[in-house]
Amino acid sequence: MSQNETNGATERLTVGTDTEARDIAMILLPERQGNALPHLVWLGGYRSDMSGTKAVELARFAERLGTGCIRFDYSGHGASGGAFVDGTISRWLEEALAVVDHARSRLGTRRMLLVGSSMGGWLALLAAQELQRRGHGGDLAGMVLIAPAPDFTVELIEPNLTAEQRASLAERGFFEEPTPYGPDPNIYTLKLIEDGRRNRVLGSVIDAGCPIHVLQGMEDPDVPYSHAIRLMEHLSCDDAVLTLIRGGDHRLSRPEDIDKLLEAVSHIIDAS
Repeated sequence: MSQNETNGATERLTVGTDTEARDIAMILLPERQGNALPHLVWLGGYRSDMSGTKAVELARFAERLGTGCIRFDYSGHGASGGAFVDGTISRWLEEALAVVDHARSRLGTRRMLLVGSSMGGWLALLAAQELQRRGHGGDLAGMVLIAPAPDFTVELIEPNLTAEQRASLAERGFFEEPTPYGPDPNIYTLKLIEDGRRNRVLGSVIDAGCPIHVLQGMEDPDVPYSHAIRLMEHLSCDDAVLTLIRGGDHRLSRPEDIDKLLEAVSHIIDAS
């Protein structure tokens, strides 16, 4: 039995139309009857998918609590369709919001707790802003952000581009970079970087309208913990907590890291 099979069957949702249509894979775990706890919504990182350790443990936790859980893969990721190189922050945000909207009708989801990892932390903040614009800000019970990487294209990639990478962006529209997380290199496209500039959140105060708990490893080679501290300086909510994990890396997938994740989720649920 696969990890996904322990928590429900994979469903499909088409997002976009015509040439922009892409097939999004998702797993929706319904709440137990009468359970009023917020549903947990997983927002994964760049090139990660909903079968990763943190996502699966979150779904198992939701199952133990009897509440709903929403997991999905962005286009170009995991079991979803679409080309990875077509991905942008705006495109993946559109998919996240479409999945949430679908869950509202499919599961009756209203109150939600967003759990965003790395790039998913950026998308969680953008999703919160969009839900507020729609008048649904009260539906957010809170957020747990794991090694969040808001504005990573602007803040962490662009300033460190080599002359060779800049030339590749100009000539080929992308550059590649080796990664310790798999055999294939990371691909960063010009459209991703340009779109990242349009989706910045660290340029002003971030009013998420809900409690936020940030978990950040101090040995993270990809997102330095100074970036998490900078995010905290931009959050307007009084109920914002930062936990720095000595020895923690970017993935924060060790058993002790998972314990901290579930503790943070529990704390927000208990306060909601």
